[in-house]
Amino acid sequence: MATGAAHLSSSKLNLGLLRDFYRREFLECIDKCLGTKAIVWDDGLTGPFGLIAEYSLLKDHEVEKMFPLRTGSLPPSNVQNIVFLTRPRLELMEKIAQNLHHEETKGGYKKEFHLIFVPRKSLLCERKLKEKGVYGSFSTVEEFNMTLIPFDADLLSMEMNDAFKECYLENDFTSMYYAAQSLMTLQALYGTIQYIHGKGDCAKQVVDMMRRMRDEMGGREPQVLPQIDTLLILDRTVDLLTPLLYQLTYEGLIDEIFGINNTSIKLPAERLGPQPSQEGVESKKVILNSADTLFAELRDKNFNAVGSIVSKKAKLITAEFGERHAAKTIGEMKQFVSKLPHLQATRQSLATHTSIAELVKECTDADDFIDALRCQQEFINGLETDKVHPLVEECIAKSEKLSKVLRLICIQSICNDGLKPKVMDFYKREIIQTYGFEHIVTLNNLEKVGMLRPHGARTYQVIRKSLKLIVEEVNEQNPTDIAYVYSGYAPLSVRLAQYLARPGWRSITEVLNLLPGPKVEEVQQIPAALRKRRSSISSSQSSTGEQKLTLIFFLGGVTFAEIAALRFLAQQDDGGTDYVVATTNLMSGERMMDHLAQNVETVTLNPF
Repeated sequence: MATGAAHLSSSKLNLGLLRDFYRREFLECIDKCLGTKAIVWDDGLTGPFGLIAEYSLLKDHEVEKMFPLRTGSLPPSNVQNIVFLTRPRLELMEKIAQNLHHEETKGGYKKEFHLIFVPRKSLLCERKLKEKGVYGSFSTVEEFNMTLIPFDADLLSMEMNDAFKECYLENDFTSMYYAAQSLMTLQALYGTIQYIHGKGDCAKQVVDMMRRMRDEMGGREPQVLPQIDTLLILDRTVDLLTPLLYQLTYEGLIDEIFGINNTSIKLPAERLGPQPSQEGVESKKVILNSADTLFAELRDKNFNAVGSIVSKKAKLITAEFGERHAAKTIGEMKQFVSKLPHLQATRQSLATHTSIAELVKECTDADDFIDALRCQQEFINGLETDKVHPLVEECIAKSEKLSKVLRLICIQSICNDGLKPKVMDFYKREIIQTYGFEHIVTLNNLEKVGMLRPHGARTYQVIRKSLKLIVEEVNEQNPTDIAYVYSGYAPLSVRLAQYLARPGWRSITEVLNLLPGPKVEEVQQIPAALRKRRSSISSSQSSTGEQKLTLIFFLGGVTFAEIAALRFLAQQDDGGTDYVVATTNLMSGERMMDHLAQNVETVTLNPF
C-alpha cells in the first residue's frame, strides 16, 4: 500500500484493500490513453480522487498536466491526450463542449480527447454532447465506477452531497442505486454480509436492488470469507433531529465552524503559527484523519474535554525533549536522536491542534453560539416548544444567517411534534418578509422532507422516553453514554444501532413502528464451505471475546458527532460489536439547510 494510507488498514476491516482496488481500476482506465496526458478535473472529484491516487502516482502514468474544468478554453499543453474526468451532470457537459470547441479552433498540434464518467455514464449527458456537436470528438468514452471512498480506517463516503435532496425532494433515487452497487463492491472484497437490517423507504429500496444484483450474478459471487457480520441501513428521515443539532465533539465543531472537506480544512495561516516556506500564504490546508495520532485521540471527545488532554500532551512533549539534557553516553544520545523525528512531528501536531482548539473556543464562547445552544437544549428537553421562541424572533429581527434561523425552527418543530398554526404562520411570515419571497420555496422544501410540519401526534415524546434520548447527568470528560456528543442528547440513529446490537430490535418494536418507513430484515445465504470456516472462526472469536463487526450505512448523510458516538459504543466492554460507517455524504445542519434552501448563500467559515 502507498505511504500516507497506512491508517486505512488500522481497524478490523482493512479499507486499504478498497483504496488499492480503486487505484488499480483508475490506473487501468487512464493507461488506455497511450502517451502523455493532461487530466481535466471536475472540481467535485479532485478531493475524493486525492484520497485514492496522489499526483506523484499519476505522473508515473504519463500524466503531465492537471487542469480544473472551467468554461472557455483549456490552458496550453503539449500532450497527446486530454482526459476529461467528470460526474454525469448536464451543466458540466456545457463546459466540456466549450473546451472542445476552443481546442478545435486552435488547430496546430493534434490531440486525442477522452471522457471518463464517474461513477457511470449518463444517456442524458451523452445526448447533450451530441447536441453540442462534440461527442464524436472523443476517441473513448469510459466509466470509472468509484462509488464509496475510504476516508479513514472506519469511515467510507460516497460524497454525493445532494443525495438527501434528490431522494426526498426530487424523487430521484439514482444515488440509492449507487449505494446498492457500492455495497456489492464491498461484498466482493470482504465477503457476503449475512444479516441485513434496515429502517426507512430508501433502506428498503437499496436492499431490494442488492437482491436483484445478486440474482443477476447467478451464484457467481466471489468466494471470500465474510468479514462483516451485520449490515444496518438507516434512512436519514428516520432521524432528522440529530443532524440539525450543533455537534459538540472536537471534530464535529471543526466541521460546524470551518467545514471539513475530504478530510481537510483550510485555516488562516497566521493563526497556525510560523510555517516553513509559507510566507505570504493566507490559508493553510490541515489534514484531519487518524494518521495524526493526536487528532485520533481528540476527534471524538466532547470539546470541553479537549483542553485538559492538550495540556497533558504539551507537558509530556516538553519532558521528552528535556531528556536530551540527561543523555550522557553516546548510546543514550543515539537513542534520543532516533526519537527526534517522531517528537518533532508530535510537537508540530500539538501546535496545530492548540491553534485549532483556540479558534473553535473563540466561536463557542461567543454569545450568539451560547444562546443558540441554550435554545436547542430547551427544545430537545421539551421546554418552550409550543410558542414563538424569543431567540428565534430576535435572530430574524437582526437578519442573522437564515440557515441558523431555519435550524432552530426545525428543531423546535420536531421536538414539539409539529408547530401550532399560530406559531407556524408567524415564523413563515417573518422569514418571507425578512429574507425574501423566494424562501416560500425553502419553507415548502422543509415541509416536504418532514422537518417543518403542523402539530400532530406526540411521537417525539414517546421516542425520547422509550429510547432514553435525554440523559440528565453527562460526564463530558469521562462519558458513560453516547449522549456526551451533544452534552445530554443521545443521537436517535446511534441508539437504534445500540439496541440492534443488544438486546435486538424486537425489544423496541413499538418505537420502530413510530418511525417513518418500513423495517427491513434479510438473511443472505453464504456458501456452505465459507459458512463452515466462518462459524469455526466465530466460535474461536467468542472464546477470546473478540467483537463482531457491523457496517452502518446512512442514506442521506451522517454527522461527525454520530460517528463519534458509534466509536464510543465500540470501545465499551459490553458493546458487543465494532462499527464501520458508510454514508452517501458527511453533513452538518448548516450544509443540510444550505442544500434545502432556495438561493441561500453558500456556507461561510463561521455559521454562528
